Amino acid sequence: MEHLTFKAKESLENCDVVVGYKTYIDLIRGVIPDKEIFSTGMTKEVDRCQKAIELALQGKKVAVVSSGDSGIYGMAGLVLELLQGPANPAFLLPDPRSPIPVSVIPGVPAFCAAASLLGAPLMHDFASISLSDLLTSWEKIKKRLEMASQGDFIIILYNPKSRTRVSQLEEAIGIISVHRNENTPVGIVKNATREEEEIKITTLKEMPAHYDFIDMSTILIIGNSATFVSHKKMITPRGYDV
Repeated sequence: MEHLTFKAKESLENCDVVVGYKTYIDLIRGVIPDKEIFSTGMTKEVDRCQKAIELALQGKKVAVVSSGDSGIYGMAGLVLELLQGPANPAFLLPDPRSPIPVSVIPGVPAFCAAASLLGAPLMHDFASISLSDLLTSWEKIKKRLEMASQGDFIIILYNPKSRTRVSQLEEAIGIISVHRNENTPVGIVKNATREEEEIKITTLKEMPAHYDFIDMSTILIIGNSATFVSHKKMITPRGYDV
């Protein structure tokens, strides 16, 4: 969040209102000192995006901020979904065929930031799976973990553990371990590119020793059958003849 792209910074400078999760707003306050702000806490995503649409209908330029990339577990999809619904106030516009213009501005996804700190673990096919079961059933998440493990994908785990959701990570590692060697490298990155950044490289076998370290700000990258560690860097070969 702190490392804004040129396009993101330009959009923030040119907008009238910034809408976002309070924690993310706090990360960019230095570049939005004079902006109107609407922020809420966790689980209020729909309220934030509805508010952003209402403000846009008033003629204001609105920036809805997410961490990482807004199109990856972010708010871009929700804004676009809400604009399609007939209950949305945007449909009160004189010409509903001309909705509020929306630009989705790319950012650096958390898994890309984490991968760069670990070395080059994502050089081959990978699957990104969130362990949060707030919006997706745990049964479906387990099936995704099973299929990705069987397919020998590098596996990225988002939202691995929260204060109230503590058992899913251990179960996920158990599912993956059925299909992976116990010495498979696992990269653990907490607060990637932020001041409190911490990086660890371990193995599937040693994962239990790190469960207490892991929280919602942590990204895990679990290697495939070819991933190895050299000079404290995770490397997944692409398949070149070297």
